[in-house]
Amino acid sequence: MNHLLACMKIIGDDSIQRTQLTHRIALVEEFNIEKGMRVLEIGCGQGDTTVALADAVGQTGKVVAIDIAAPHYGAPITLGEASDTIKQSPLGSRIDFHYETDFLAFNTAEMFDVIVLSHCSWYFARPQQLHSYFMKMKSMTNRVCFAEWDVDYTEISQRSHFCAVNILALYSAFCGGDGNIQNVFHKAQIEEMLGQAGFVIQQSNTIDATYLQDGEWEIDYANELYNQLHQAPIAIQTLATSYYHLMNRDEANRQSLNSFMLIATQ
Repeated sequence: MNHLLACMKIIGDDSIQRTQLTHRIALVEEFNIEKGMRVLEIGCGQGDTTVALADAVGQTGKVVAIDIAAPHYGAPITLGEASDTIKQSPLGSRIDFHYETDFLAFNTAEMFDVIVLSHCSWYFARPQQLHSYFMKMKSMTNRVCFAEWDVDYTEISQRSHFCAVNILALYSAFCGGDGNIQNVFHKAQIEEMLGQAGFVIQQSNTIDATYLQDGEWEIDYANELYNQLHQAPIAIQTLATSYYHLMNRDEANRQSLNSFMLIATQ
């Protein structure tokens, strides 16, 4: 853990980064990434999962990390700032970052041992686009590792996060904007899309993520945007209001949703 934090050179209080990396390391361990593997990561963002993958593949492995966002995107640290820091670290030589890169337009003849999508599917504006990604992967790998928030929550303390992501998805759909949550996928939908693309689910698991800060962040953001939903149709306003009241019902006991992970092969 400490050597991964050092690679990202977090300034000041690193408690947030430490918490985030703990979860990304847990996901990569579930993915069974081995030394020497060549990995393509789609939706790498600031590189939290990227450094965990680079550590797992070892000195003989390689991680190609792509993201459709521009280097100046992100706060308080932009994607470009994060990747520049990582590239200067001991893991930097194992990683190639490509920003402003749509996977569907990513031309390479290279085959990968595994393609990873970690907490990036809700950014997709259209489900068909994610399906097209899976279809293209068939010619580039025999193995896909996928992780996302699990909306099938098991604890009442996770309900507020569930409500928040639905408010944010409704906001994206009816008020526009390029927020982090465009579509909320259930695990069954991802399994179906992978199956349609010719992949077979080999492993499925739930990873504890209740301790992450994301739930509180998204609840705060949903509360901020809620009043702007007056632009939406009345029925959507009514639905959002129901989510809003449930979200804020118990402010003292709120936890993040868990993550689900899938390994699929063809």
